[in-house]
Amino acid sequence: MPSAAVRHLSPLDRLLVEAQRALETTLGDPAAARPYPATAADPELADPARRHAAGLMRINHVGEVCAQGLYFGQAAVARDPATRQHLLEAAQEETDHLAWCAARLRELDSRPSLFNPLWYAGSYAIGTLAGLRGDGWNLGFVVETERQVEAHLDEHLETLPDDDQRSRQIIEVMKADEARHADHAQLAGARVLPAPIPQAMAAASNLMKLVAYRL
Repeated sequence: MPSAAVRHLSPLDRLLVEAQRALETTLGDPAAARPYPATAADPELADPARRHAAGLMRINHVGEVCAQGLYFGQAAVARDPATRQHLLEAAQEETDHLAWCAARLRELDSRPSLFNPLWYAGSYAIGTLAGLRGDGWNLGFVVETERQVEAHLDEHLETLPDDDQRSRQIIEVMKADEARHADHAQLAGARVLPAPIPQAMAAASNLMKLVAYRL
C-alpha cells in the first residue's frame, strides 16, 4: 500500500496557521485537554478579595498568552524537529492553563486583559528572534521563561485570599507543569542566557503584571 504523501505548507499556509493560533489564543476560547483542576467549593469572597484574586488570575492568563506567543514563535523557526515538537507540546499544556485561567476569571465575574493581542504579538516576536539564534537559545528562553513564571506563581500562592482554594488548585498544577517544562528544556540542551536577557525579561514581566492586574 503506498505511503501517504506528506504535505508541505507554503509560506501563505504557514502565515494563516499562525494567524489562526493568534486569534484563538487572544480572542477565542480554547478548550483544555485535561480536566479542570479546581474542585474545591467556590466560597463567597468579599469584593476586595474577589477583585484581588481576579487580578492575580488575569496576570496568570496573560502569562499563558505570552507563553503561547513565545512558543509558537520559536516553533515557527526551530531548526531541529525534536525542538519544534518540544515547543509545541509545551504550548499544548499552556493552552490548558489558558483555558483554566479563563474559566476561573469567569467564576470571579471578571475578564481577561484588554491588551492580550499586544502581549501575544510582543512575545511572538521575541520567540521568533530567539529561534533564529538557534535551538540552544530557543530552549534557553524556555528555561528562563518557566523559571520566572514559577517565581510569580509562588508569589500568587502566598497572596491569594485564604478562602480561594479553587484558584490555588489551578496555580499549583500550573506551577508543576512549568517546572517540568523547564527541566525538560534543560535536559534537551538549553543554553544559559547572558545576564542582560533574563534581566530584561524580568523587567518586561513586571510591567505586564502591573498593567494586567487591573486591565
